[in-house]
Amino acid sequence: MTPETHYAHSDKLSIAYQVVGDGPVDLVVVPGWISNIEVFWEDSHVARFFEKLAAFSRLILFDKRGTGLSDRSVEAATMEERMDDVRAVLDAVGSKQAALLGISEGGPLCILFAATYPNRTAALVTIGSYARRLRAPDYPYFTNRDEALKAIEAAAADWGGPVWIDIRIPSVADDPIIRSWWARFLRMSASASAAAALQRMNLEIDIRPVLPSIRTPTLILHAKSDRGVPIGASRQMADHMPSAKLVEIESRDHLPFYERPDEWIHHIQLFLTGGSTPVASESRVSTLMFTDIVGSTEIAVEKGNLRFADLLEVHHASVRSELSRFRGEEINTAGDGFLASFDGPARAIKCAQAILKSLAAFKISCRIGLHTGECEIRNGELQGIALHIAARVARLAPPNGVFVSQTVRDLVAGSGIRFEDAGLHALKGLPEKWRLYEVIGQ
Repeated sequence: MTPETHYAHSDKLSIAYQVVGDGPVDLVVVPGWISNIEVFWEDSHVARFFEKLAAFSRLILFDKRGTGLSDRSVEAATMEERMDDVRAVLDAVGSKQAALLGISEGGPLCILFAATYPNRTAALVTIGSYARRLRAPDYPYFTNRDEALKAIEAAAADWGGPVWIDIRIPSVADDPIIRSWWARFLRMSASASAAAALQRMNLEIDIRPVLPSIRTPTLILHAKSDRGVPIGASRQMADHMPSAKLVEIESRDHLPFYERPDEWIHHIQLFLTGGSTPVASESRVSTLMFTDIVGSTEIAVEKGNLRFADLLEVHHASVRSELSRFRGEEINTAGDGFLASFDGPARAIKCAQAILKSLAAFKISCRIGLHTGECEIRNGELQGIALHIAARVARLAPPNGVFVSQTVRDLVAGSGIRFEDAGLHALKGLPEKWRLYEVIGQ
C-alpha cells in the first residue's frame, strides 16, 4: 500500500513527503534528478527496497520542489533552495537529527547539507553520486558541456517514453513491464521542459571545495559498471572526505532497486545501525560576510566623534535589519564593520546587496566581501582560515561593491545572480592567487 502523503512548507512552497516505519534512526532519502513518491510504490522492486530500509529506520521520502507531488510551478531550484526543502521536511516530522541518503544528484545536496547543518546530520550515505557534473582539466569524468546539453535536448525530444532506461537501469531495460512503469514514472515526476531545466541546473553542480570539511560519518556506494555516473566520481569524493568509506558494488545499474538490492541495503543497514554514535561536530561550512564602512577614519575626523557615533548607530541598525531578513547570524561587530555567517551563499549575496542599498539611503558607503568555507567552533566562536579569506576579500571590494570568492560563485550557480570577473588577487598570508568576482545584479 502507498503510504500517506503529507506536505511541509518551504519558502511558501508545498513539499510532499511520506514517513514509513518507526525504527530508531531517521533516514531521509534525497532523490536524484526527478521523483514521484507515490509512483515509486507502483513498482514492486522499488517498494521492496524502501520497505527494507523502513525495517530498521523511520524512513522519510520527499519530492524536491519542481518535481513529483511537490509544487511544480517553480523554476529549477538552486542547491540552497533544495537544502531548505530538506530542512522543512525534517522540521515537519519533528526530526532533530537524521541520516541522509542521497541518490545520484541527491548526493551533493546531502553533502552540502551536512557541511552546513552538521549537528542535524547523523550520517551520510551516497549512491551513484558525484561532486561535479561536468568534465574539467583536473576532473576527467562525465562529458563536456556541449555534449551534455545535446543529451539533455535528445531526452526532452523523446519525453513520454522510457528515456535513459538503458543508462539508469540496464539490468531490466528490456523488461516491458518495467519499461512501461519507468516511462510513467518520468511523466509523473516532471514535464519534458522541467526535466531538461533540472538537468541543465545539475550541470552547474560543483561542491568539491566542501568535501574536505565533512566530518560526518560517510558511506559512499557505487556500482562498478555504472553507466550513468562513472565510478571515478565517487572515488574522487572518497579521496577528499576524511570520514568517508567507499564500497563498490558488482552492478551496472545507476539506481539500486533492481540488481543486487539486498547488497546495497546490507551495507546501508550495517553502516547506520552497527557503528558507534556519532559525536557532535565541532566544525561547519558557512558563508561568511565582512562589511566595512568606506573612509570611516576620514568621516570620523570630518564629523567629530558624536556625529560619527550617530552614523554608526544608523549603520548598525540597517545591517542588523537586513541580517534578520536574510537569516544571517551576527558573529561580532568590530568598530565600523560586521562579521556575519549564513547557511546559504545566495542568501548572503542578497543580504549584501540589500545592505548596500539600505546604507546608500543614508549616504553611507560600504564594501562587502563573502567567502564560503569550513569554520571551527571553539568555545562557541567561529575560527579558521575561511574567516581570514573573507576578511581579505572584503578589503579588496570597491566602494558600494560586493566581492565574492570563486567558491561562492560556484555554489550559487543557477540562482540568476550575475557576476563580473575581478581577476586574480594575492590575499595576504595565503598561498597562490585567488580569483574573485564582483556581484553585478540578479
